[in-house]
Amino acid sequence: MQLFDEPIEFTRQPGIGAPVWQGRAVDGDELKDFAAAAHLAGGRLAALWGSDERLSGGGFRLHCVFGLNEGHACLTLELPANDPGYPDLSGLFPAANRMQRATYDMVGIGHDGTDQRPWLRHGGWPADWFPLRHDAGEGGDFSNLPSDYDFVQVGGEGAHEIPVGPIHAGIIEPGHFRFSVVGERVLRFESRLGYQHRGVERRLAGADFSTGAKILGRISGDATCAYAWAYAAAIEAACGVEPSPRALALRAILLERERVANHLGDLGMLGNDAALAFGLSQFFRLKEEWVRVSALLFGHRFMMDRIVPGGVEADLNAAAVKVLSDQCDAIGPAVKELHAIYDEHAGLQDRYLTTGPIDAALARELSLSGMAARATGLLLDGRCYRLDYAPPPPWAALGVRPVTDERGDVAARVAVRFGEITESLRLIRQLATQLPAGAVCAEVKPVPGASGVGIIEGWRGEVLVGVSIGADSRLARVHPHDPSWQLWPALEHAVPRDIVPDFPLINKSFNLSYVGQDL
Repeated sequence: MQLFDEPIEFTRQPGIGAPVWQGRAVDGDELKDFAAAAHLAGGRLAALWGSDERLSGGGFRLHCVFGLNEGHACLTLELPANDPGYPDLSGLFPAANRMQRATYDMVGIGHDGTDQRPWLRHGGWPADWFPLRHDAGEGGDFSNLPSDYDFVQVGGEGAHEIPVGPIHAGIIEPGHFRFSVVGERVLRFESRLGYQHRGVERRLAGADFSTGAKILGRISGDATCAYAWAYAAAIEAACGVEPSPRALALRAILLERERVANHLGDLGMLGNDAALAFGLSQFFRLKEEWVRVSALLFGHRFMMDRIVPGGVEADLNAAAVKVLSDQCDAIGPAVKELHAIYDEHAGLQDRYLTTGPIDAALARELSLSGMAARATGLLLDGRCYRLDYAPPPPWAALGVRPVTDERGDVAARVAVRFGEITESLRLIRQLATQLPAGAVCAEVKPVPGASGVGIIEGWRGEVLVGVSIGADSRLARVHPHDPSWQLWPALEHAVPRDIVPDFPLINKSFNLSYVGQDL
């Protein structure tokens, strides 16, 4: 298949997931031309990463995944072993900026853009050492030195800066936030992340499939099912394995339970951040009951290690199905009652309405996905029908009803969360009561030299995992991509024009992952 009028030929990735088209660009000009065509067609930049292919006789590779009406196009650019470089894509897709900088920090693949600031390297290793190169070695005893960062400066009469973090007073992950303000009004907000670097991608190189599944499920604990499914889908596409209908239905139950758990917790925090402690206590009570049932039925409160390549390591009998259905029946009315309280509470609505807005045009420009995009009115959900293809199983038979709201502010993101809880409860009931018969896990045999991409609609947005298998049948390269890569810049656009005390509320309405974009 040929996408657009570009000379690049694409072939569809095997498997039953949403269509992923694989293609290769001859040079940087072809990459730039395809990116321009994707942008013109209203596409998104879904992910960008690099790999070192010198052990197999090549050079380096740049991998770019674009979200299109036809599916996802994974474009690979071959780069030389010496001085690998490619054209800057951030002029077309602003989301490319930090991905490109991280790719240089990790693999040493450069771009010709003007923003050459490090993103993940915080003085923890030398500027000429790249941890994902095959000849990087163990890294030695590098000194963890303080590093400066060129934040954008804002001047003018009365303007000043408020630095916050990276260590915070609350029990949250580290991130440095730089506010440029006049009085309490925010003129500009810029974040610096990368303080949680754990060497995940380096650890995955050479791992077996089972170890990969355990690590992927622990990248971002609130999205363990989304990551595990995306990884499993990538492995299954590479190895030509199709999970059974029962396994896919069980995966969907796990994923929707994860979605509900996160929305319950965030709605409680969104009440608390606007001084409604009652909302916090009620939603956290519901969340605790929810995750206890997850532990009872699936052996883990976060349902870790349940989704594996080939299927699932869990099953449900008739008694368990009844427990699931009964809990959905019980929690639905409670959430509906709390929804009415939130909507009718003048204090909450005063804090929510018109606070932290982004619009659909900005959401498209920043390649957003997930709840935040749907809160601007975009009908973008990997579980429902797209323009040019039906969703993959098991979603195709469920008729998923995506929840949208055109306001784009905190109130919209709260409304979408309430609506998604209701829809997820419906999906869980339907999935549990109509579970197909059959096995829950198929054997997966490695295919040396194969590669695959898995894409799953997690609660926060589109989770993507790219894998390649080495000649030794072990993982050669794994790149997990969190939707927070695109969403952090959106938060930076949502904060200006509001006041500094509104930041915790706006931040929580997105609830982005720090570690998900710091591997």
